[in-house]
Amino acid sequence: MADVKTAPAKAAPVKTRRTNRLPVVVWVAIIWASMVVSAAILAPILPLPDPNSADYEHIAAGPMDGHLLGTDQLGRDILSRIVWGAQASLQIGFVAVALGMTVGMALGLLAGYFRGWVDALISIVVDIVLAFPALVFIIVLVAVYGPSAQILILGLGAIMVPTFTRLARANTLVWSQREFVMAATVLGSRRLRTLWREILPNVLPGVLSYAFLVVAVVMVAEGSLSFLGFGIQPPASSWGSMIAGGRQSLYNAPHIVAFPSIALLVTVMSFNFIGDYLRGRTPGRTEVTL
Repeated sequence: MADVKTAPAKAAPVKTRRTNRLPVVVWVAIIWASMVVSAAILAPILPLPDPNSADYEHIAAGPMDGHLLGTDQLGRDILSRIVWGAQASLQIGFVAVALGMTVGMALGLLAGYFRGWVDALISIVVDIVLAFPALVFIIVLVAVYGPSAQILILGLGAIMVPTFTRLARANTLVWSQREFVMAATVLGSRRLRTLWREILPNVLPGVLSYAFLVVAVVMVAEGSLSFLGFGIQPPASSWGSMIAGGRQSLYNAPHIVAFPSIALLVTVMSFNFIGDYLRGRTPGRTEVTL
């Protein structure tokens, strides 16, 4: 009986499901960041004690009824001051980054698209700003104009300009060589129109994804400056000033420093996770080589 050769059975194709689900850590980061931003916006209408009123019967007291996170060294409610401090810290972080991103993107787009002497001039200005110590720059501004949120925003925004300039320039150099940009130029599109309509929409996503990381950096910088006495001044609260005010009671009442420190740490980590996720899903360059 002749052997019958049978063809090997083909393996059934394995269906792969491409998932676009967010990682759990990113979900947690988004939820926390949303809670912090919502609390900061709704601070005036939330049922919280006055952040500047003192409870003289409970000085540096731990968590208790009426004061969920306790009171600080002056008897002020810590939870209320954390919520109001979030308003100040987030305002400085977002506005300073928006200022630095706007100016930096404009300079980066011009440098990367026009090149030549425009690129050389902007690069020289960026190198000069990078060479100047950031802390000294902020201290000089505070010494001349006095400590305030506006001065912090201007100083921190100016420090962020070189970073966004380099990032926008690198992306502009890449996108300006793409076929659709060259086609628009050949068809007679004006250079500024090409820059605005063709290049900017493609550069913007990478810059925005990087901005979340920069917000975290600016919040840490604001906290450090407030801790050193160059930031938000009492009685207004920010997380940095709360940490600075409670350092003398660190051994007797560590919760005064612990709670605003935890709030700052978790918020900065949340913005870092969100920024890292967006940066990984954004085409183009999202890193800067300093």
